[in-house]
Amino acid sequence: MNMAKKLYVGSLSYNTTEDGLKEFFQQAGTVESAAIIIDKISGRSKGFGFVEMATEEEAQKAIETLNGAELDGRAISVAEARPMTDRPARTGGFGGGRGNSGFGGRGGGGFDRDRGGRGGGNRW
Repeated sequence: MNMAKKLYVGSLSYNTTEDGLKEFFQQAGTVESAAIIIDKISGRSKGFGFVEMATEEEAQKAIETLNGAELDGRAISVAEARPMTDRPARTGGFGGGRGNSGFGGRGGGGFDRDRGGRGGGNRW
């Protein structure tokens, strides 16, 4: 099966460009796309990106040959990118946990208000 393989590239220099990244990964084979993730607020690179190789073999070669290699003065890390679908589930689960504890906290806050401030109760 000839599927394009997406790689996660970390520890990028803030000076690395998408063209530079694409060029660097061509050592391992055909690069379908290269993207550097940019912080929306600062407009600067977040220091990581994604490269899509044409074949799984080339993606594997890129991991083996370019992980730890130096690009623009930084030793980069190259690994298989995990699918986007993993992420929302994780943050959703974590957010759910936080939501529940927030609920308990609110209940506690209400209880404290009633118990602690009889004088404060007049404000309501």
